[in-house]
Amino acid sequence: MQLEKVYEPGRFEPHWAQWWIESGIYRADVKKALENKAKSAPVFSMVIPPPNVTGSLHIGHLFEHTMSDVAVRWHRMRGEVTLWLPGTDHAGISTQMVVERQLAAEGIKRKDLGREEFERRVWQWKEEYGGRIQAQIRREGASVDWSRERFTLDAGLSRAVRENFVHLWTKGLIYRGEYIVNWCPRCQTAISDLETIHESVEGHLWHVRYRVSGSDERLVVATTRPETMLGDTALAVHPDDSRYRHLQGKTAVLPLLNREIPIVADPMVDPKFGTGVVKVTPAHDPNDFAVAKRHNLPFIKVIDENARMTAAAGPYADLDRFEARKRVLAALEQTGELVKTESYTVNVAKCERCRTIIEPLVSMQWFVHMKPLAEKAMEAVRQGRIRFVPTDREPLFFQWMENIRDWCISRQLWWGHRIPAWHCKNCAEIIVARETPATCPRCHSTEIEQDPDVLDTWFSSGLWPFSTLGWPDRTEDLEAFYPTSLLITGFDILFFWVSRMIMLGLELTGDVPFREIHIHGLVRDADKQKMSKTKGNVIDPLVIMDKYGTDAVRIALLLSAAAGADIALKEDRMESGRMFANKLWNASRLLFMNMERSGIASWTPSANPLEIPAESTEDAWILERLHAATGAVDRALELHRYHDAAQTLWDFVWHEFCDWYLEVKKLRFREASGLDAHWRVALTVYETALRLLHPFMPFVTEELWQRLVHGSSAQTGQPVSISLASFPVAAGGRAPDHRVRLFGLLQQIVTATRELRADHKIEPKTIVDATVYLRDAVLDDADLAAASTLAKLRLEQRSGMISDGGGLIRSTPDFDLQLHSSGAAAQSGAASAESRARAQREIAGLEKTIQNSKRQLADPTFLSNAPPKVVANLRAKVAEYEERLAAYKRLLDV
Repeated sequence: MQLEKVYEPGRFEPHWAQWWIESGIYRADVKKALENKAKSAPVFSMVIPPPNVTGSLHIGHLFEHTMSDVAVRWHRMRGEVTLWLPGTDHAGISTQMVVERQLAAEGIKRKDLGREEFERRVWQWKEEYGGRIQAQIRREGASVDWSRERFTLDAGLSRAVRENFVHLWTKGLIYRGEYIVNWCPRCQTAISDLETIHESVEGHLWHVRYRVSGSDERLVVATTRPETMLGDTALAVHPDDSRYRHLQGKTAVLPLLNREIPIVADPMVDPKFGTGVVKVTPAHDPNDFAVAKRHNLPFIKVIDENARMTAAAGPYADLDRFEARKRVLAALEQTGELVKTESYTVNVAKCERCRTIIEPLVSMQWFVHMKPLAEKAMEAVRQGRIRFVPTDREPLFFQWMENIRDWCISRQLWWGHRIPAWHCKNCAEIIVARETPATCPRCHSTEIEQDPDVLDTWFSSGLWPFSTLGWPDRTEDLEAFYPTSLLITGFDILFFWVSRMIMLGLELTGDVPFREIHIHGLVRDADKQKMSKTKGNVIDPLVIMDKYGTDAVRIALLLSAAAGADIALKEDRMESGRMFANKLWNASRLLFMNMERSGIASWTPSANPLEIPAESTEDAWILERLHAATGAVDRALELHRYHDAAQTLWDFVWHEFCDWYLEVKKLRFREASGLDAHWRVALTVYETALRLLHPFMPFVTEELWQRLVHGSSAQTGQPVSISLASFPVAAGGRAPDHRVRLFGLLQQIVTATRELRADHKIEPKTIVDATVYLRDAVLDDADLAAASTLAKLRLEQRSGMISDGGGLIRSTPDFDLQLHSSGAAAQSGAASAESRARAQREIAGLEKTIQNSKRQLADPTFLSNAPPKVVANLRAKVAEYEERLAAYKRLLDV
């Protein structure tokens, strides 16, 4: 029973992390879940946002998993069938890059291996290193159901991906065509708009002169990318621009290559930009691509997938794109066609993963038509079928969905879900199928070949909430746990992942993937900067968990977790979290030592802890505070206000239970007293507090609860884990107890004494004679003795007002406290500067309050409209304020 003197989380956290898994207590019971659903009883389910298999935990993962774990443990302890499903994402580009780097270190390129062998090497890498993230999630203590762990490339999910593709193709929502895409020359694949980042850099705007064919007229065009002019297939002006109306339908001569190109009129042109004339390079600009489609212009590709110039670039062929830029500018300057160069801020798009400047290229790709899917998703949110927390994220969701573009889903990679489409070499038919076809259904040729591309990673993770439960089969898990109850995730993947899950969930299952979405902010450093390895401000969660303990880090993160707001994480918060855990540990040692001294081996929790009778003033007070804390935590968790719930428990455990209740209760404990009333209430409150705190700090509460309840051997009739114990419920109609106010008086007396000691620099250990003049209450002998001991006073109580102005005085609405022994008198010839300043502030506040109240009492309108009881209460308050004012003025006269 006796606890070790020092709180050492490293001694027991690994044990419980492993025991929770081995015991299987977090395995969801699907049969019971189905029974509950049939009876409309609660079932709670969540999926973990699958971290990349290549990754390791960062502090954002720990923050997200901690909030999720609080929600899951809370629902489980409320008696709900609960599932939290874990898994990892195959992370197409990221994983391929990791393995390619590994191969490069061996002097091997993936193309040297061939596709099949390369895929085998990636799977080998996944088996060897891919378990790291699972081990780290276990280290966090996340109460997931490991028996249902999934991987986005496992057989079941691969089948779901094919089903999704075939379904969308059959409905005409997937199509294939040549379109302009974001191409990453480093990753050698197309990437979506969401996979690019944009940086503003200082660049240039070059003004180039084009000659109008058959005339001496010249047109000046401004460009930030002069190397792409080699692929120009037109110049464009606005249809309503009167300056150039005479040129519409004519042609101009492309500098350097002397190719004639048409001059077209298109509303895309901004007449106010530059001269109002723009170059049209359809193969290398998305806006120009659209113009070319409208005007049936040719596409000339002058930059290839390696970011080098093609043969179509003439004398600049095979140059790197930026080297080509230099040579084009030099040639334009030499021919006199470079009119001027000016500084210009350029918005550069880069690949999010490797930071290479992306190249817009026309490429044959696969796309999903998104508008029909987006309409369904928006309607579901408008109908309230999905609720955003906080609600301010909802407008961002609608803004993106209303302006959604078609989704390029093909990637030129080898690792991932290969597109289930086959091309017939004989008749060019495209066959999309769930299984590999043997022949072409059109010409019956056996010369068919599967499309080489793989699907965007988000195409599979977009199915995560239902594919992990067995879809497309109608499994028991899918029936029991879908739609899931809640998703907790960061706002940075609201469009990448959350929106796509909503769209695909509605399209494929007919229902939303989750009922609520809690969108949290980012964890930043102490200076509110985004964490990155390049800045050197990354906090490794494994390091700080080892240093402070997982529970300490969890509570520190939760206290910072205001809904939707970013966290500025400071390490001193983790230190405070450890101090809090240590405070709980020391309080437990006090209780356990007294239990051992009294011969109590274990404790059987009360079925209704908030309804037990209070035997003393402090018991009445702590039960009322426990009732308030229980209700506040429940309400906060219902609203996903995890920071409010954590703060409530911090204040209750540290300040109310430890600092006040146990300090008084120490005075009540008697050696060999057995299981008396004092013990029953103290241990009941303690055990209830452990259960309240468990979702937030699971390790230390499990350790302490096991020792309290099961002792050295398991107690029959009790849950095997605190995780399975019931979460406390606030008593519905708890009757008021006048002793709660008496304990409040005790606290005020002790606090007032400590303030007087601090103001007058009286030694804390000096025993001082004092009198407390209580307005309308009487402390019993035990409570008066407790106040005396805690405040280091020889205290007597009297009723009424203070009559003697000697000594040190502190007045409140409920009492006057007077210190008048030699210990105080030595310091009290005149009130200290601190005490006088405090009294003057109180006097100023009271005078203002009295003035306002008297003005209200002199108002005939107020007197005629206010209920008599309100008027009487206000008059009583004024009298009370005036008594306090007089007491403070007497203090200044001392």
